[in-house]
Amino acid sequence: MMRGILSNLTEGKKKATSNGKINFIPGFDTYVGNNRELKRMMGVMGVDYTILSDTSDYFDSPNTGEYEMYPGGTKLEDAADSINAKATVALQAYTTPKTREYIETKWNQETKVLRPFGVKGTDEFLTAISELTGKPIPEELEIERGRLVDAITDSYAWIHGKKFAIYGDPDLIISVTSFLLEMGAEPVHILCNNGDEAFKKEMEAILAASPFGKEAKVWIQKDLWHFRSLLFTEPVDFFVGNSYGKYLWRDTKIPMVRIGYPIFDRHHLHRYATLGYQGGLNILNWVVNTILDELDRNSNITGKTDISFDLIR
Repeated sequence: MMRGILSNLTEGKKKATSNGKINFIPGFDTYVGNNRELKRMMGVMGVDYTILSDTSDYFDSPNTGEYEMYPGGTKLEDAADSINAKATVALQAYTTPKTREYIETKWNQETKVLRPFGVKGTDEFLTAISELTGKPIPEELEIERGRLVDAITDSYAWIHGKKFAIYGDPDLIISVTSFLLEMGAEPVHILCNNGDEAFKKEMEAILAASPFGKEAKVWIQKDLWHFRSLLFTEPVDFFVGNSYGKYLWRDTKIPMVRIGYPIFDRHHLHRYATLGYQGGLNILNWVVNTILDELDRNSNITGKTDISFDLIR
C-alpha cells in the first residue's frame, strides 16, 4: 500500500538536488504515541524530516469536544517531495520490504532499517541519524538515556532471570525481546504466526548474541493454540502479547503483559510511546509492575502468605 501511494504521489517529482530531509516509515504501528515521540526527538536534534505517514492524531485527536474525521498528518506535497530526501529510514523491516526496494531502485535513495527500542536500539538509531544528517545528539536526549538506565537499574533485580514468552508481529517481537534481553530476562518461547524464515534467522541471531537467549525456541507460522500448549508444557514467569492472551492467562494462570495489537480489553495503551528512551520507560513499567502485581497476589493472605506482602518493592 505504501509503495502504491508513494509511486503515485512522487511521479515526475524527482529533482536534481536533495531536499536534505530524512523520510521515516513507521510501518504497521498502532502505538500512535510513537509518531509523536519520533517527532519530538527529531525536533530536539533539529532534523528536517517527513513521516510516511503521520497518523499520530487519528486515534486520539486533540480537538476539544469534536471528532474530526480527517485531522491531517503528512501533507501531500511533503509526501510527493519524499523522493528528493537524503535517505529513508524504516522503523520496521518486515512490513516495508517492497517499499524499501522501490525507493532504492526507483528513487536511487539510501534506505535503512532502524528499530529505536530499548537502550541499545535507541542508541543505534540516534547515532545513525546523527551520521546521516551531521546533527549532534543533544544533551537532552543523553539525559533521557540516563533516566532509562537509572530506571533499569532500579528494576533489574525483579526482571533479571525471569523467564518469559512472547508472541506478536515480527518487528515488535524483535524490539521487545531485545529490550528484555538487555535486562537479563530469559526468553523461552517466541512465537510469530506471520513470521518467515528471514525473521526466524534474525531472531535466532539476536538470541545467540545474548547469554540470556540461548535456550529460547523460535516458532513461526504457529497460532495461539500452539502457544497455549507451550505455556502448559514449559511454564514461564510471564508472557507478552495482545488482548487475545487474556484467555491464555485465564487457563494457565501465567501473568501477561499487554504489548502489541490489538489491545481491546484495556484503555489508552495505544496512546503511549514504546520507542525511544521514553518508550523504554513505558515498556519497563508495564513489565516490572506486572511482575510486582503478581507477587502481591501470591502473598496477600493475612497470616499465611503475607510474610512477603511488602510495602517497598
